[in-house]
Amino acid sequence: MLAATACLITAGVTTFTGGDAAAADAPSPDRAAAVEAQLGASRTAGTYYDNETKRMVVNVTDSAAADAVRGAGAEPRLVGRSSAALAEAGQAIEESNIAGTAWGVDVKANKLMVSVDSTVKGAELATVYKVADRFGDRMAVAAVDGRFSKFVTGGDPVWGGQYRCSAGFNVRSGTTYSFITAGHCASIVSQWFADAAKTVPIGPTTGSSFPGNDYGIVRYDNAAVPHPGTVGTVDITGPANAYVGQSVCQRGSTSGIHCGLVTGLNQTVNYGSGQIVSGLIRTGICAEPGDSGGPLYAGSLGVGLVSGGSGNCVVGGTTFYNPVPEVLSAYGVALY
Repeated sequence: MLAATACLITAGVTTFTGGDAAAADAPSPDRAAAVEAQLGASRTAGTYYDNETKRMVVNVTDSAAADAVRGAGAEPRLVGRSSAALAEAGQAIEESNIAGTAWGVDVKANKLMVSVDSTVKGAELATVYKVADRFGDRMAVAAVDGRFSKFVTGGDPVWGGQYRCSAGFNVRSGTTYSFITAGHCASIVSQWFADAAKTVPIGPTTGSSFPGNDYGIVRYDNAAVPHPGTVGTVDITGPANAYVGQSVCQRGSTSGIHCGLVTGLNQTVNYGSGQIVSGLIRTGICAEPGDSGGPLYAGSLGVGLVSGGSGNCVVGGTTFYNPVPEVLSAYGVALY
């Protein structure tokens, strides 16, 4: 990606796993998502890839919906709670407005899972459990190590002001080249550099969306800074929508390359100070400060941009990502 920031994107990737073969073997998540959307939130409750049966599974609440899912080539699974019912529980948690909470549907458990970080204590923690009690077995609460935070810091390798973030994917629109990154980075930095001394300019931030979303875009104004369409040595050929159970890898400027599975979609995180971000992808892949904006990819397909999370790559953690297709659509750009 950036020659001057090789440790972020263009350094040789020697530990890459979950590549093209895994993506090619997966059944059609888009078809499963389409039949879920057609049936509606009151008759379905999410989709996921079953790594044992190698099939896409669609949670349904009635037998007629199950027949429709079979007709679409996916595996139906009868569950007791619909997406609409679980969304009510999520709305209640959001309205409690407690920093350090994250929530989203666990499609395999058929519950709304609420995570609380180490800062949620006392009366705030009691409030979370009070909300959970209202919804009974529709909601479960679990503690996570560390605190939910945006993974931004000062240092190498993409600098702006006093901050360091990671470039995500290179994109273009006609003859204009840019890279996409986290919105919480782009919203506070106007000019980016490729070196710590800030002697090699990259270009300006030309768009950002945070909070609510977490994505931004930076234009390449310096022709001397190379910008190939790769993540490390992996050629990125296009975008993909994530699905639960998908094998993915993440590359960050601090933590390097780590791989794992998508564990949730449409997740929401309350970072505090009114900074709530929704529609995120969740994984159990670790990340650390400085990884913000870094790429999440499945083989040659771009999937997400690091937003934030909890933990680190010593003890492990949880990381959230803004979906890439949304970003491309917002800015009218394409991966290459």
